[in-house]
Amino acid sequence: MWKVVVGYGVLLALGALLLQWLQFHLLVRTHPLEVYVALFALACMALGAWVALRLRRRPASTLDLDPAAPDRLGISGRELEVLGLLAAGRSNKEIARHLDVSPNTVKTHVSNIFEKLGAKRRTQAILRARELGIIH
Repeated sequence: MWKVVVGYGVLLALGALLLQWLQFHLLVRTHPLEVYVALFALACMALGAWVALRLRRRPASTLDLDPAAPDRLGISGRELEVLGLLAAGRSNKEIARHLDVSPNTVKTHVSNIFEKLGAKRRTQAILRARELGIIH
């Protein structure tokens, strides 16, 4: 019994597919320019999405962190880790995902780093850390 039901289901699916194919060909014949413009737009959109994904991938950068830095400036190990990820160009959300903490915790660590390094911006903190030999 189930073979008959599956057989009829397959036949109905093939019939529906054939009707959709015929309807598409009718549409292409009646409105060829619009269909081709729409297909071209979809192809451009897919290409743009692919390029955006390729450009957003950043290579993992390995940074040598100075092990004596926490003692010198009073920077905790976690703050040193956050500083390394900041220097790698990661955003707060990316750092939070990498360290498995909330973005608010990352903001707290970043503000503590700013205070300890005497910086007001990320770039200034990274430059100051490189000058002090905390990161290389």
